[in-house]
Amino acid sequence: MNTPISDTFRQQLQAMRADVLAQLRAQRGGKIGRAEAAANARETESDDWAQADAERDLAFAMEERESAELVAIDEALQRVADGSYGLCVDCGDAIATARLHANPVALRCVACQDKAEQASGATKPAGY
Repeated sequence: MNTPISDTFRQQLQAMRADVLAQLRAQRGGKIGRAEAAANARETESDDWAQADAERDLAFAMEERESAELVAIDEALQRVADGSYGLCVDCGDAIATARLHANPVALRCVACQDKAEQASGATKPAGY
């Protein structure tokens, strides 16, 4: 991938990374850690334990998802840095630019992603 195109994707990935970090900070009530956020949530919970547990579980699930997204973004930025960004991890062919614009953390070309999904029985995993 040529330098101007990889610079475009690097900027897009860096913006995505900043957005995910902002979401994580907002979920945690600022810059506090996960344990502190859980303690704060426990202090402000209502008497409805089932609802409070469901809200806490949802918040942790969202944080896990965003943490996984952050890892995928950091890995994509590493591929930009080492020159392998935009190449399918399975076949080595170039991933379509339109696909990378739609999903900048894509690891595979469409054909290899379809094969990977069929083999695992999964549907549209992270990095698609």
